[in-house]
Amino acid sequence: MIRPALTALAIILALPAAAETQVPQSQAEIALGFAPLVKQASPAVVNIYAKVVRQVQQRRSPFMNDPFFDDFFRGFAKPQPRVENSLGSGVILSGDGIVVSNYHVVGMATEIRVVTADRREYNAQVILGDKASDLAILQLEAAEDLPHLNLRDSDQVEVGELALAIGNPFGVGQTVSSGIISGLARTGMGAGDGFGYYIQTDAPINPGNSGGALIDVNGDLIGINTRILSRSGGSNGIGFAIPANLVKEFVSQARRGSEEFQRPWAGMAGQPVDADLAASLGMDLPEGMVISDLHRESPFAKAGFKVGDVITHVDGEVVNSPSEMVFRMSVAGLDGLSAITRLRGDAREEVAVPMIAAPDQPPANPVQLDEKTALPGLTVARINPRVIARLGLPLASEGVVVTNPGPYAGRGGVQPGDQLLAVNGQAVANPDDVYAILSDSGRWIQIDLQRRGNRMSLRFRL
Repeated sequence: MIRPALTALAIILALPAAAETQVPQSQAEIALGFAPLVKQASPAVVNIYAKVVRQVQQRRSPFMNDPFFDDFFRGFAKPQPRVENSLGSGVILSGDGIVVSNYHVVGMATEIRVVTADRREYNAQVILGDKASDLAILQLEAAEDLPHLNLRDSDQVEVGELALAIGNPFGVGQTVSSGIISGLARTGMGAGDGFGYYIQTDAPINPGNSGGALIDVNGDLIGINTRILSRSGGSNGIGFAIPANLVKEFVSQARRGSEEFQRPWAGMAGQPVDADLAASLGMDLPEGMVISDLHRESPFAKAGFKVGDVITHVDGEVVNSPSEMVFRMSVAGLDGLSAITRLRGDAREEVAVPMIAAPDQPPANPVQLDEKTALPGLTVARINPRVIARLGLPLASEGVVVTNPGPYAGRGGVQPGDQLLAVNGQAVANPDDVYAILSDSGRWIQIDLQRRGNRMSLRFRL
C-alpha cells in the first residue's frame, strides 16, 4: 500500500506551481486527501429539484362518437396535466444567486427549487437558457452573500490535470469523485443541434450529476458536468463537461438581460480536413476546417473568404470542425472582431471578421393562421439568415418555412423546418400567400414541401 501512495505523491508534487495551493503537501495534508479543497468548493454546488407540467392527450375510445355512450365518455379524451419531476445539480457563480445548470435539467420546468449544501432552500427561475448548448442560467430569489466558485480560463486546462466532480448523483445527496482531465475539444457528442464541445474527464459522473461542477486543484470551475458515454446508464469513466469559457459568456448575456442566447452567425458550412482532403488541397498535414458553402450575407464572405478556404484558428485557438467553430465564435460573443487564421493554397494569413447576429433581412414576417383558415395554428415565415440559423436550414434556402405546424397541420405530418413549395397546387412565395390559399380551401388539402433536401407531398382531409 505504500508504493502506490508514494507514486501518487510524486505525481502531485510534479504539478505546476500555480496548481500547488490546494494539493496535499505535508504528511498531515496527505492524510486529509482533498478534504480541504472539498470543504472550500462544495458549498457552491447545489441540488436542483425541477417540476414540469405537461398536457397529455388521453387515448380515445372507439365509442366516443356513439350517441348512446356520449355521457359516459364526456371529457374522456381531453388533455390532462401530468407532473414530471427531475433532479440535478447546479453551481453558484455569484453571491447574489446566479446559478448555472444544464438546460435538460431546468429548461422546461414550471417550478424550480434549489437547495444549498447547508440546507437553505430558494425558489429560482431560468433567466437564460439554450437547448443547443445545454446550458441554463438561474436566478435565486432573495439570495445574498452566497458562497460561489470562480471561473477558470478553460482554454488553459491540460490533459492529465487532476479534477474533482461534485454533484448529486442518483439523488443520494452531494458527493465528490476524483480523476483527471482525459481529453479536450471533444466534439460530435452533443444531442439536439450538435453544438457539443466538451472537456473529457474520467472522474465518475452519474445521473443526477448533470449541472454539477468539475473543478481543478485550486477549486476553480473548469466546466459543468453534462453527459456520459455509457451503454449501461452508469459511469464507465468517460464523462463530459461544458467548458467554463462558454459558461462565462452565458452569464454575461444573462446579466445584460438577453432573452435568448445570442451566438455570432458564420453563415457558412464546412467539414474537417482529413488526410485525403489535405492531400487534395496540397497541405502537408491535415488541420482545420474547409469551407464548403457560404451564404451571400455571411460576414466571412464579406471579409473575402471563399469556398475551399481552410480555417485553422479563431482568436489563436485551434479549430478542426464545425462544432469547434461554433464554440469559438460563441465564446467570442457579439459586436467585436475575431482574428480568423485562413489557409488558401500556400498562403496563411489572419483576417479580422466581425462577430454579428444573423440578419433579420428581409423581414421574416411570420404569420399564424387563425380560425378563418383551414389549418388554424399553423405558423409560417419568410426565410432569411436569422430563420436559417434558428431552424438549421440549408444556406441556400429561400421562400416560406413552417415554424410551428399547430395542432391540425401537425397531425397531417407537417413539421417545423418544412419549406413550403405549394399549397393545393398554388405556389407560395411569402407567408401571406399561405393565409390566402387556406382561407379559401375545401375539405382536402395538399401541401408540397421540402424536408432535409427531400421533396414530398402531404395530402389529408380535414
